Amino acid sequence: MANNLFQQARNAVNRMTNGQNINEQDKEAARNAIQSAYTNATPQEQQELQQLEQQLEQQNELK
Repeated sequence: MANNLFQQARNAVNRMTNGQNINEQDKEAARNAIQSAYTNATPQEQQELQQLEQQLEQQNELK
């Protein structure tokens, strides 16, 4: 799991789920980080990225 884009996506989701003042730009950044990470992700990383995306959607952070 040395994929830098994957780590950036994970960090973005963590910021979103732990943040207080989340704006539309933050949401878009998290969404873009996840989508960018899919490109070079291993199947295991892709599965975790899907879980991260679902976590955001469940918390109503993504539209």
